[in-house]
Amino acid sequence: MTQQKVRSDSQPLLHQHGREIQAFGTVRQLPIGLSHDARMYSCERLNRILADTQILHSLYKKHHWLMRGPTFYQLHLLLDKHANEQLELIDMIAERIQTLGGIAVGDPRHVAELTRVPRPPDGAEEVPAMLSRLLEAHELILNDAHDAAARVAEAGDDGSNDLLVSNVIRTNELQTWFIAEHLVDTPIVRV
Repeated sequence: MTQQKVRSDSQPLLHQHGREIQAFGTVRQLPIGLSHDARMYSCERLNRILADTQILHSLYKKHHWLMRGPTFYQLHLLLDKHANEQLELIDMIAERIQTLGGIAVGDPRHVAELTRVPRPPDGAEEVPAMLSRLLEAHELILNDAHDAAARVAEAGDDGSNDLLVSNVIRTNELQTWFIAEHLVDTPIVRV
């Protein structure tokens, strides 16, 4: 009796390699009513904000894990909530870049090359320093988002302008307020 080799269609084809089909920093032509130059500019600005937002998300997770002190529980939960909201922004920004025909920055090593958010110490900092670091990252993103929103609107990219104003700016402003209030030195009771 001879055994036959049976090909299984469910076997994954492992160790695939392929050529890069679109370079980072380029845009494909999509029929979305925006010029090539407008889409290139929007993708460049959005990718910078995307990189900074990915780092801010990571900072939120790191600081969420490293919280200490009497407000540990409240800050632990708040920072995790903010991290999840930043994660939603990451996806929205990346999908907008793809909609424009670009390539969204996604590899953490590439993100580290593009971000302007300063690197924190590898260890734990005091709580006020961690909160201040978050506020500085928010301000950097907000300054860039305000400028980018105005400039992409001038180029006719209403979709990117709406994303920046309605999502990136509003989310970051609200999170800034919530974090900044934790740095107010006010006693609970005055005697």
